[in-house]
Amino acid sequence: MKYTPIQNYINGQFVDAATDQTLDVISPVDGTHLSTVPLSTATDLDTAVKAAKAAFPAWSRTTIKERVQVFFRYKALLEKNLKELALLVQEENGKTYDEAVAEIEKGAELSEFACSLPQLVTGEILEVSKGVECRTEHVPLGVVASIVPFNFPSMVPNWTIPNAIALGNCMIIKPSEKVPLSVGRLAELLQDAGLPAGVFNVVHGDSEVVNAICDHPGIEAVSFVGSTKIAKHVYQRATSNFKRCLALGGAKNHLIVLPDAIPGMTAQNITASMAGCAGQRCMAASAMVAVGPVDHIIEKLCEEAQKVVPGKNLGAVINRASKERIERYITEAESQGAKVLVDGRSPNVEGKENGTYVGPTVIDYVTPDMAIAQEEIFGPVISIMRTNTVDEALAIENANPYGNAASVFTQNGGMARYVIDKASAGMVGVNVGVPVPREPFSFGGWNESRFGVGDITGKSSIEFWTKLKKSTTKWNPEAGINWMS
Repeated sequence: MKYTPIQNYINGQFVDAATDQTLDVISPVDGTHLSTVPLSTATDLDTAVKAAKAAFPAWSRTTIKERVQVFFRYKALLEKNLKELALLVQEENGKTYDEAVAEIEKGAELSEFACSLPQLVTGEILEVSKGVECRTEHVPLGVVASIVPFNFPSMVPNWTIPNAIALGNCMIIKPSEKVPLSVGRLAELLQDAGLPAGVFNVVHGDSEVVNAICDHPGIEAVSFVGSTKIAKHVYQRATSNFKRCLALGGAKNHLIVLPDAIPGMTAQNITASMAGCAGQRCMAASAMVAVGPVDHIIEKLCEEAQKVVPGKNLGAVINRASKERIERYITEAESQGAKVLVDGRSPNVEGKENGTYVGPTVIDYVTPDMAIAQEEIFGPVISIMRTNTVDEALAIENANPYGNAASVFTQNGGMARYVIDKASAGMVGVNVGVPVPREPFSFGGWNESRFGVGDITGKSSIEFWTKLKKSTTKWNPEAGINWMS
């Protein structure tokens, strides 16, 4: 075992969980046994909530100008420790080193945005009647929780940590049990940045901790990022306990390719979208809808896909179960009549034979009724469906139950606008394979990719992580009383 056993982080200290049950943490890169992670209980969560509640009065009374100083320092520490943090992400998640570096750099950008919050939460004040003023203030909620997935061990936690805490809340985070190492290191950096004990806490575990978070009366709000199945469960359970909740689920992102698209740029963008992070991201291209004669672009796509080599510029998928599931989708589609143009099944990765790799895979002549066209694959696989018109392509895109992202590749501005207007997705790209907005814009999809109202990132996350207090004051008795005062 490369690392010592994982511990929870509560009230500024790493502590053992109140259980002996653990899971092994295995690196998908080469099968190395990294550590063990505790399967914490509701008792462990309750201890963390008590620590967070005790820290909340002092932290919430600290001015936001002072609170964000922690995140100025935290951003600097992320940048100073970038290589170490990236290697940790690579080791536990399996992505390439360059992808892991980008993940840490995005975390630094998220922290940078949090440092701007004092300029964004100034509230409003207006003299609404003679001598009478109304004022609004953003007030922290209290103890909040964030449940994060395996595919971005550092970035997705940083979607919520800087904003929620800078806005005055105390937080409990539940990392994926598959990638528990990175969040523990983030806890150390937050402590080094001057965050008081109890403001940030980490409780490891599986579904027991997730359910305990949804049920605990001391937690005011819950954010979740993961599969749609679990997002629905978290949203229903948390809101049934009268909590504020925003749960982001899975996706099936469609890239509509028109004949006038620039072949090289389109092929490069689609390849990067479907194979980046081994396809393990909810913004990955999963379905390409080819409109009319685009064989020349598909040929280019295959050329680009063949440049992506497992173990070199393509990382591993998270575990053997994922590898087997992805390859089953490919085999099933082939048996149903689809044509595999680039086959990524069972690649040979020299020196990493115990890693869990799937090569880039391009499948043509997929039909909308196939499972590979309907379900989230979460691997480096692109399914090509053929249509004659843009409206037919949009009908396929609109029919899928998800709604995270869609893109169109064309040089026709009017057609691009048409797709933007008609696509049933919260994030739409034009000649962009991964249309992820950057701060201050918020991340978030529609339909079964999102449950709840609001955002957990960007400027609009302020509404999720705070509540408004409205005050009305009057000091001038000589003004008298009327219906407005």
